[in-house]
Amino acid sequence: MKHLVQRLRTTEGAEIAEAALVLPVVFLFLLGIIWFGRAFNIYASITQAAQQAAIVAARPTCASCSPPVPPWPGTNFPGDVAVRDTVLTFIQASNLNPSLIPPNTNVKPSVFCDVPPPAGECSPSATTGNITICRQVLLNPPKEPTKPQICGAFVSFQYNFSLNLPFSSLNMTQIKMSAQAQSRMEN
Repeated sequence: MKHLVQRLRTTEGAEIAEAALVLPVVFLFLLGIIWFGRAFNIYASITQAAQQAAIVAARPTCASCSPPVPPWPGTNFPGDVAVRDTVLTFIQASNLNPSLIPPNTNVKPSVFCDVPPPAGECSPSATTGNITICRQVLLNPPKEPTKPQICGAFVSFQYNFSLNLPFSSLNMTQIKMSAQAQSRMEN
């Protein structure tokens, strides 16, 4: 009987040692799943913000609404401030920090409808902060000359996300997420 008791005691110690080795790895995987899930949630939120801002930039205000202040020059389309405010509203509604939007280095569209946009309309400016708003962008580059051109608005920005995975090489890694969207212009 003594022999059996001694044998059980030694296996209990081994199980504790195995658990001490495995549980930190399991905990690290669990934290990784949580943080990558948060990163995916942030990416979905900023993509939705860019989509809604592109829709705002491409749609004129209604006839019974007060005119947009300031409107896009020569039209009844909302101005850049309204488009920027749409992005910031979606960012804040998702409990994200708007100050984590860095200066935008996204690629801007290279093909514009008929004529290039007015100077300054496709680059970040003081009124739009770090959000790029382009109008009169050609959404369907002509593959067939018989198809009509579709013009629209293009909105893009980036968001900094800090990945916090303790005890890993990814701890405090900055990830720059890009969001861009386009929408067809409506009259």
